Amino acid sequence: MVPVKEERSIEEGLLKLNNQNDTSDCRINACVILSTFFAVCGSFSFAVAIGFTSDAEVGMIKDMNLSIAEFSAFGSFCTLGGAFGALLSGKMAIVLGRRGTMWVADILCVIGWLCIAFAKDVLWLNIGRISSGIGIGLISYVVPVYIAEITPKHIRGICTFSTQLIQNAGLAIVYFLGNFINWRMMALLGALPCVIQGIGLFFIPESPRWLAKVGANKELENSLLRLRGKDADISREASEIQVMTKMLDSDSKSSFSDLFQKKYRHTLVVGVGLMLIQQFSGSTAVFSYASTIIRKAGFSVAIGTTLLGIFMVPKAMIGLIFVDKWGRRPLLLTSACGMSITCMFIGIAFTLQKMQLLSELTPVFTFICLTVKHLLYFHSLYKIFLLYIASYAIGIGGLPWVIMSEIFPMNMKVTAGSLVTLASWSSSSIVTYAFNFLFEWSTQGTFYMFGAIAGAALIFIWFLVPETKGLSLEEIQTSLTRQPNEINHM
Repeated sequence: MVPVKEERSIEEGLLKLNNQNDTSDCRINACVILSTFFAVCGSFSFAVAIGFTSDAEVGMIKDMNLSIAEFSAFGSFCTLGGAFGALLSGKMAIVLGRRGTMWVADILCVIGWLCIAFAKDVLWLNIGRISSGIGIGLISYVVPVYIAEITPKHIRGICTFSTQLIQNAGLAIVYFLGNFINWRMMALLGALPCVIQGIGLFFIPESPRWLAKVGANKELENSLLRLRGKDADISREASEIQVMTKMLDSDSKSSFSDLFQKKYRHTLVVGVGLMLIQQFSGSTAVFSYASTIIRKAGFSVAIGTTLLGIFMVPKAMIGLIFVDKWGRRPLLLTSACGMSITCMFIGIAFTLQKMQLLSELTPVFTFICLTVKHLLYFHSLYKIFLLYIASYAIGIGGLPWVIMSEIFPMNMKVTAGSLVTLASWSSSSIVTYAFNFLFEWSTQGTFYMFGAIAGAALIFIWFLVPETKGLSLEEIQTSLTRQPNEINHM
């Protein structure tokens, strides 16, 4: 391991290490792919939890005799549980490791889904929703962190963004199967990927950076050999990880007050800001209550949700393909711009509908699909709705989690990651609970608000969010601590 003088600053040490692990970083083997696959299985359960209320709404209200307020509370309990899971996620990921935390999350999710599937009253529904919420709160933090820590830097964005692809695949299946199976069977479907992940975790290595954090140097080398290949020269990468971990530990302790040190303020603002943008631009509400929106638009719910499911995976592929080619900032800016414009158009369309003018303007934009020997035309509102979801998927949907997993150094990842994840889930809880009431108050006004927030996000992203494409985690953290005001020009 490279020796480090105690008095040397963290920034000087990091600069000495830049670009040292390029050789081993270019390797991709089956272990990396398999580890990423099992890690993202939890994201499927995440997607089922988010989309569950969309298809379950009518059946649950009828079977369980729920009021709108009770169903809204049920929907928001998932995000409330997620907020609680976020508080525990960082510390748990340090104490139990990344794999151990995923195991705990799987157990909580399986228990939660079983409680929902076999619930006899509202109490068990809510208990199950909170339990699964805590589980996916842990998953939302630990999965992108684990993937970012095990993957080579030139494919880190793609691998971390794959969580978004799996979430979209999960939403697609939920929207499609929701037309054919009842909500209890859907709950059992949500538990299945957690079982698969729990088994798969026995066969994948622990994060090498966590192993360095706890001083398990032999296990660190074994983990890197599995991830980079038995014939790979992992000495430089192992040395870099070990040296950086030591410097970060000696530089400052991971306490809440340390988050507000000058050199960490920029990363904290970026992390929390992106999560607030993601939620208050309406994403969770739209996915959770897609059926309600489609029904309000006067479109067939069965056809609308089926086509939405078909549309989910291809749109997520766009971000997956370009995240390591175009970079994070261009995709975020494109996404925010698209979401702002489409939200405004959805608001206009609902306004015209309220004025009874929409029928005269539709079908302005059309999708043409082949059905049983006839053509079906889709009106403009539904097309704009799909464009909103496409805009969300290529950037705002997954990149905040990618960036969160990259920008915080190891000594601050526990506290900062927990705070950022808490910001995401608590704001999501507010939006999920309030959406039904806002939608009843003003359909068009709700989307005008979402559009304005997405528009403001453009300014935030342009001036504050760093580009992390092609940089190692150590290089990113060096740049952020040394040049916080110049990071846009990296």
